[in-house]
Amino acid sequence: MSAGPGAGAEPVGARHVKRPTPLRESVYEALTEMIIDGTLERGRHLVEVELAGLLGVSRQPVREALQRLNNEGWVDLRPGFGAMVHVPAEDEVDQLLAARAALESESARLAARHATKDDIAKLRELCKVGTAFQESGDIDGTVRTNGDLHNLITQMSGNRFLVDFAAQVDRRVRWYYTPVAPVRGAASWREHNRLVKAISEGDEDKSAQIMREHTEQTRKAYHELQAATAEEPAEPTSPARRRRSTR
Repeated sequence: MSAGPGAGAEPVGARHVKRPTPLRESVYEALTEMIIDGTLERGRHLVEVELAGLLGVSRQPVREALQRLNNEGWVDLRPGFGAMVHVPAEDEVDQLLAARAALESESARLAARHATKDDIAKLRELCKVGTAFQESGDIDGTVRTNGDLHNLITQMSGNRFLVDFAAQVDRRVRWYYTPVAPVRGAASWREHNRLVKAISEGDEDKSAQIMREHTEQTRKAYHELQAATAEEPAEPTSPARRRRSTR
């Protein structure tokens, strides 16, 4: 490759992968996270040479990663056109969030049964951290902490099958949640605090109910946002979105 203007400077969105892990795996992980956090927007046309430049790799591992992402539903490969970031259909979102509600309401019920003082302290700390991220407008931090809190509750359930099932949908849930995090805002963290209180009191039924209502509010917010977005005029797609600080 020839050195272009500003040789030596990293392009916006560049995130060179670590080499010890097999390269195709590192590229797959990097592209998946770029889709989840919105750096690669839904519906965006993915050009192998551009992605290779962002990641500092050759086109071959990018091509392999795109094939895997297509198999897993993150990317759509269209003959004669190339790859595009998948745009979830309404029923697709509903099905996943319904599965999440079932998994997490049961996790909350069991967490209330098994919670230790240390568990409750960790949950309360995550609520504080998440609220701080939300108030500062750090979307990446908010989404990450939201996921950490939900994952901890699932771990607290003591049911390894729930843990495994939740892990399978975690990334997809984060992808759906990222756009609605600013919309849900403080309300989401108030619900989290209510949930942690119910778990700390050992109230299994209330914990399950609050979690079910919490996930339903997220589902509604997602659909409302999609409906509002559909009514807005389309804007040009930028080459890459600068990520907010996760520190």
